[in-house]
Amino acid sequence: MTTVSPMKSDTSNSHARAPVKRKRKRIQPLKALRAMRALTADKEDTSQVFVIIDALSGNANDRQFERFAASPIGQRILSEKRDLVKTLSDTAWLSSLPEGSLGRAYYDFMAEENLTADGLVEASEVVRRKDDDRTPEEYLFGCRNRDQHDLWHVTTGYGRDGLGELALLSFTYAQTRNRGIGFIVMMGTRSTKRTLPQVNVRRVVREAYRNGKKAQWLPGADWEALLPKPLSEVRALLGIEEPVAYREVEPLSLEAEAAFKAERARQMQTMQAA
Repeated sequence: MTTVSPMKSDTSNSHARAPVKRKRKRIQPLKALRAMRALTADKEDTSQVFVIIDALSGNANDRQFERFAASPIGQRILSEKRDLVKTLSDTAWLSSLPEGSLGRAYYDFMAEENLTADGLVEASEVVRRKDDDRTPEEYLFGCRNRDQHDLWHVTTGYGRDGLGELALLSFTYAQTRNRGIGFIVMMGTRSTKRTLPQVNVRRVVREAYRNGKKAQWLPGADWEALLPKPLSEVRALLGIEEPVAYREVEPLSLEAEAAFKAERARQMQTMQAA
């Protein structure tokens, strides 16, 4: 089936500032390992994900921004100084979109999971440094990348259970080639194999990586324009394939997730009663 890329658009009056050329960012493996241990101990501590990615990403973010700033849609978004999280926080508008649209599916997903569009902002601030030398355009792109995460859940079909998150990170690694994300996938695959021994975790992760390689480059998508469109059409436009391997074992993963949450709630009650 022939698909049309959502990246093609008129940019006659769109210009973006040239990306800053920087020295290669130092890799910090020990910092990543410490954060990985903390994340393994408490997988709800999302801030550790950002620490790991920051410690191992090198100049991956610079390369991503260069690609974004060179694209027609990227130039338009930077020129318009778009704030994606503001759009995704407009629940009145999202809930008014037609059933079956990406925006309505995103609204339903966030409501069901009890999430907010700016939920990752605080967690990401843990890696903000005083010497942050990003340009306003680079900062906008970084925030936009962060704020797309739950949109990717809805678009790719991977859930927020442990295996779904791992699969989405594998998909994301294929899209970004960020070594920090790759490290989380590698370590997460090992730990998930222990918690879901009856599941072929590697098969799910490999399929997610292949799907990420085949898809359009999602960081550069015009999400604001895609939100009102039917989800099926968005998936076709972006080249998103059905996560068959994940779907086959999703019930087992959801069961394990429910057991984990129940045990966590029990532990919290015990601590509060002590």
